[in-house]
Amino acid sequence: MRWEDVMSTQEHKKKGPKNLIIGVITVSSTRTERNDKSGAWIMAEAKREGVEVVSYMIVPDDRTAIRNAVMDIVSGKVHAIILTGGTGIAEKDVTIETVQPLFDKEMTAFGPVFAQLSFEEINSAAILSRAAAGIIYTTCVFCIPGSIKACKLACREIIFPELAHIAGHIASG
Repeated sequence: MRWEDVMSTQEHKKKGPKNLIIGVITVSSTRTERNDKSGAWIMAEAKREGVEVVSYMIVPDDRTAIRNAVMDIVSGKVHAIILTGGTGIAEKDVTIETVQPLFDKEMTAFGPVFAQLSFEEINSAAILSRAAAGIIYTTCVFCIPGSIKACKLACREIIFPELAHIAGHIASG
């Protein structure tokens, strides 16, 4: 990568919104607020990053419940939604199949980048991890696995480092 490209990326990141706002949705038919470690970690990490969480909910592995939750949060003034869970390969895992058709634009590199980072940590089991991201109206939506390890990887390595950059691009039209 050339130095000019690095500087350009850094400049874009600086121009992004300073007060980022997100929503968090845990997709699970078994988790509750008491045992939702991934959702709790994402909210705590957001706070550490200076990102405000204005909405948190747990919804079952159900297409209608997932779609309604996403659309309820998207209708507010949030820069991003992070959905955790429901991204596996079991029949009940429908997060990606539900959310992807809602994307106005898909961030097609998100899944492969997440898979590469997962591969570096868990080897070939990474092929079982699905992730997706895209834009719905003016909100970036991330669908990541429900394991705490996957949440930490996606949030620390991809989502929070790029969130202001993404929000800045969306805001600029």
